[in-house]
Amino acid sequence: MEIKILGTGCPKCKTLEKLTREVVAETGIEANISKVEDIMQIMNYGVVSTPALVVDEKVVIKGRVPSANEIKQILTR
Repeated sequence: MEIKILGTGCPKCKTLEKLTREVVAETGIEANISKVEDIMQIMNYGVVSTPALVVDEKVVIKGRVPSANEIKQILTR
């Protein structure tokens, strides 16, 4: 699984990255997690409001920080 956190480094972006990493560690999901901070790359995903969570190149959450439980549900579908 390929997971990307889109965000320029704001507190919400950092929170989303932290929660995502915690959920992946807790569930034992095999995933590569990367942070995308370049605004042009972020815009290529059609995201205008960060943070955003991208799983296998599909934007699943944008413009808000989900709960850890919501992230877990998305990643374990």
